Amino acid sequence: MRKDASPQSAAAVGRLFTCFDSKPLVATLLALTLVMLLWNLPPYYQNLLSTTHASPAAPCSVTSKVADERKLSSPTSSSSSNSDVASAQQQQPESADPNKRVFKSYGNAAALFVQMGAYRGGPATFAVVGLASKPIHVFGKPWYKCEWVSNNGSATRAKAYKMLPDWGYGRVYTVVVVNCTFSSNPNADNSGGKLNLFAYYGESQRRYEKFTALEEAPGAYNETKYFPPYEYDYLYCGSSLYGNVSAARMREWMAYHAWFFGPRSHFVFHDAGGVSREVRAALDPWVRAGRATVQDIRGQAEFDGYYYNQFLVVNDCLHRYRLAANWIFFFDVDEYIYLPGGNTLESVLHEFSNYTQFTIEQNPMSSALCLNDSSRDYSKQWGFEKLLFRDSRRGIRRDRKYAIQAKNAFATGVHMSENVVGGALHKTETKIRYYHYHNSITVPGELCRDFVPPSAKNKVTWRDKHPFVYDDNMKKLAPTIKEFERRTLGIGDSHDNPTS
Repeated sequence: MRKDASPQSAAAVGRLFTCFDSKPLVATLLALTLVMLLWNLPPYYQNLLSTTHASPAAPCSVTSKVADERKLSSPTSSSSSNSDVASAQQQQPESADPNKRVFKSYGNAAALFVQMGAYRGGPATFAVVGLASKPIHVFGKPWYKCEWVSNNGSATRAKAYKMLPDWGYGRVYTVVVVNCTFSSNPNADNSGGKLNLFAYYGESQRRYEKFTALEEAPGAYNETKYFPPYEYDYLYCGSSLYGNVSAARMREWMAYHAWFFGPRSHFVFHDAGGVSREVRAALDPWVRAGRATVQDIRGQAEFDGYYYNQFLVVNDCLHRYRLAANWIFFFDVDEYIYLPGGNTLESVLHEFSNYTQFTIEQNPMSSALCLNDSSRDYSKQWGFEKLLFRDSRRGIRRDRKYAIQAKNAFATGVHMSENVVGGALHKTETKIRYYHYHNSITVPGELCRDFVPPSAKNKVTWRDKHPFVYDDNMKKLAPTIKEFERRTLGIGDSHDNPTS
């Protein structure tokens, strides 16, 4: 039950309120509220307000606190970076003129140049492959200069020509290929030496970085390496392997193409995190046989480029093996090169030999559609042996892959090169094609997930509003590929059911 206040207490309360005017009381409460709000603001807003509206004594303590908090929260802060900041502060003292603004820099953004590789491309030419800050190439005018310093004490310089082969696909970083061509062989006496690269920030010659891109030991120059015959007929340059790559699909792909390209071929894979122990086990027999190389490029993840730095990888591979093979092929591990109409690879490439590069049209295949045939044990069949339905839509522009005579190329892309000497051929579908099993490389377990009746062999099957027709060209090759793998690696029928 509520009790009313006594007359004496009511009088006391009335006297208390008469001591304070209601307006100052409201102002005091608002001031306290504002102080609490400012106290709980994030550091960025504290710094903003302290430098614009706070009292003269406030900025020092607040700004110092914000700087300390930023140092602690920065993932790249270290003792060395803190010393650099201190040095920068000493070099940029506050100006006595209040209208002269001082700009202080902290930390690092994108590097001027990140080298992946440097290679001699002939008696007088070299290539340096790397990444660079994309904004500096979009909005600025960086340039390069080459210098060869011989072990005999002489030095010679050459102009450099830069290429940006990712055509604007770059992110924080873009791919840069720097070509250094001297008037003659700078190591003609084979005394050895080093190639230095000068990387300039802009048009001015005063700001640059100098580093040694390549060193050649005394006696290492071999003239015969730069002219045919080359070590291989065909070389495969694979893009970055990432994600949950299926070991079963890699095994099938490698066996097929080792057969397709023949014994004078080599395969280069780039592990960007996708080569698990199982995938490595599938590739190791070919590595031991000298047919394949697996390069660890997981360090590229530190530099934000296009699609696991795909353009960087293919350009490094191009120049690393530029004079190792007559033709270099660029395509993916869910794609299978195929020769229609009884063509042979040797005859096709002889016919294309007057072109520097040619592109290859795809046959897009379903990666889930299979025949509902109870007489087949799909668990014992390889992927290209049971995925037999091809997308039959026409008039659609699809991605193409390509092959190139690398001796005539200075930089390259994922689907073709624009930095070559010589022409490109595109009307090749009657001579060579590739089957594309899109997304099948990362499917765990069984590929067959959508079944159609056996009658689908003789009619169009519609799935997801797309027409599919039966195509068993690859299936017909499966027994040959399995027998080739067994003879080459000693793998028998017990391995016909590879795990993913």
